Amino acid sequence: MIKDLVLIGGGHTHAIVLRKFAINPLPEVRLTLISPELDTPYSGMLPGHIAGFYRHEECHINLLKLANFAQANLYIDRAVGLDLKNQQVICNNHPAINFDLLSIDIGSTPSTISVSGATEYAITAKPVPKLLQHWEQLLEKVAKNPEKPMSLAIVGGGAGGVELALSMQTHLQRILQQHQQPIERLQIHLFQRQDQLLPNYHKSVQNQFQQILINRGINLHLGESVCELAETGERFAVKCESGLLLECDKIFWVTQASAPQWLKTTGLVTDEAGFILVKDTLQSQSHPEVFAAGDIATMVNHPRPKAGVFAVRQGQPLFENLQRALLGQPLKDYQPQRQYLSLIGTGDKRAIATKGIFTSPPHQLFWCWKDMIDRRFMQQFRFEEEN
Repeated sequence: MIKDLVLIGGGHTHAIVLRKFAINPLPEVRLTLISPELDTPYSGMLPGHIAGFYRHEECHINLLKLANFAQANLYIDRAVGLDLKNQQVICNNHPAINFDLLSIDIGSTPSTISVSGATEYAITAKPVPKLLQHWEQLLEKVAKNPEKPMSLAIVGGGAGGVELALSMQTHLQRILQQHQQPIERLQIHLFQRQDQLLPNYHKSVQNQFQQILINRGINLHLGESVCELAETGERFAVKCESGLLLECDKIFWVTQASAPQWLKTTGLVTDEAGFILVKDTLQSQSHPEVFAAGDIATMVNHPRPKAGVFAVRQGQPLFENLQRALLGQPLKDYQPQRQYLSLIGTGDKRAIATKGIFTSPPHQLFWCWKDMIDRRFMQQFRFEEEN
């Protein structure tokens, strides 16, 4: 009997799972990957790509090559529903796909629903391909009209929003300097609902990044809740609950993560935000034939921030438990680490290292360390060398 293992989403965890199945294949198991894109971005290198330090192919995993390496079927399509009774994945363009075992790793998107105009006028940080498409258009626009002032708004002052602000500034200022234009033509505004940046980090990290952003001339709007976005001719208005009103050319949205709406219709048990609740085995609480990992999953006993480091670490335990489930063996529990090293780029080929209460000042050595770790991760998916 052939068993069908279907993976929805080509995120970090599934990329690792596919590679491990390629190296340790199971006979009579048919692998299928469903992804809306042909390649998947590695989040650790995305700010560096925005800053212009990495080419597209250096920070993206080619899912076609990965699927071929794992001898998996690849459907370039978007999953839009599940028929759990008949064990089928409902897709946008393909007929329903049958599964015996299912794993979901589709990431998350910034939540925009609660803010009027955000869905229409904001560029969300995820899905990443759409963000990069808008970013390339913006780079081209600035290069063609470098003398024209440009104002950008970034909503969300977590690590993602801070890194995005610094990386965008680096790249755009470089273009202005190449065209002998004053860098003051570029204005970046960062909005944060709380009074502190990076709320999930130690106060020492918050203070350092606040000072870096101030020194770099990025306008901080702390304690400001954005309540409405509106179109004003060719520009956009950002309105805050305090009454603050700001006009800008582009708005980037990097707020709290949310889950896609279609998951709520599947019957899978989710948390209040719509993320799939999983046990320590990474199995769905309600459906043992469904696994979930990465941002889309919430571990009931070990809730953690939605961060790429956890998605990467889940690769090995997810692979092992999928293999065990296919072989009818008992599954193993997985407990993610509580503290982990963060190397957060400052957009200028320097990085801050932080773990627990330890925080370093920004330094080139930490950027080199981060660069080495990221390149080593991506090296796993360079299949030309292995074949």
